[in-house]
Amino acid sequence: MKEMVINGIRIRPGQSLNIEIAIARLPTHTLIDLPVFIRSSSNPGPVVLISGGVHGDEINGIVTVKRMLEENIFEPKKGTLIFIPLVNVYGFLSNSRTFPDGRDLNRSFPGNRKGSLASQIANILTNEIIPQIDYGIDFHTGGRMLSNYPQVRVDFKDKKGLKLAEVFGANFTVNSPHIDRSFRKEAYKHKKHLLVFEGGESMRLDEQVIQEGIMGTGRILKHLGMIDGAFPLVKTLKIQDSSWVRAKISGIFNASVSAGDEVKKGQVLAKISDPYGQVKVPVKSTFSGHVIGINNQPVVNAGDALVHVGKSQTAAEASEK
Repeated sequence: MKEMVINGIRIRPGQSLNIEIAIARLPTHTLIDLPVFIRSSSNPGPVVLISGGVHGDEINGIVTVKRMLEENIFEPKKGTLIFIPLVNVYGFLSNSRTFPDGRDLNRSFPGNRKGSLASQIANILTNEIIPQIDYGIDFHTGGRMLSNYPQVRVDFKDKKGLKLAEVFGANFTVNSPHIDRSFRKEAYKHKKHLLVFEGGESMRLDEQVIQEGIMGTGRILKHLGMIDGAFPLVKTLKIQDSSWVRAKISGIFNASVSAGDEVKKGQVLAKISDPYGQVKVPVKSTFSGHVIGINNQPVVNAGDALVHVGKSQTAAEASEK
């Protein structure tokens, strides 16, 4: 490992340091820091970022990274691990995805040192963290009442990123082109490969998803030669494209499928009824695939996203022939 500098602090090979990067102050003048935890080996190797809480209400991802850190699950025999369990402190404090002004950190890159709070933190990540890393795993969840089945999102055009996603071994690997001004795209612009893991829903803890995230991270680190241990490879199903089945009417939503289920074209996924039992409308899948996300909200409005169906790469290729 070459000498690393973060926030003016030098990290030498073999050092383990906790760094607090001052961000700003709350209206109470309480100082807000961005804690960064460095765990390095004296042997040269890759630098991997493991982060959570880019959206402050996605607690499951925060706990996944926290558990790796507090239980010392991964001790690198070569290279360096950078843990940032909670990126968006403001959102965490207010149980919010965004910042107090409504800005989304994951749409604020590369950021600006004199910009909004979100832009300032994006600027710190762009200038202090991204230049140091080779790879990254960023943990996310679904939204409020929207649950994602464990999945890694990666642009299939990024061959190195796709290979890492295959190694991670989530239930699904979803083709997700880089989104403008996102953390993942900013890293890619710097030739760094950042995987996004999605699992569970915001403001909920899901032990299965946490374990999936830890095991997948272990497979990546073992693949990179950074750790030892029992992290056997598992198969992932590649999802070429996906779309949400939306509500055609408002009413009470009762799903008949669960996240992770395989579904067929025309299959009834759910029913929407009125509160009085007079109206009942089936919700059908428009193509065959797998349920990679589902709405857990029982009362929905017309146009709401209900069931996220992903088409496997094999099925997508077959449909084009």
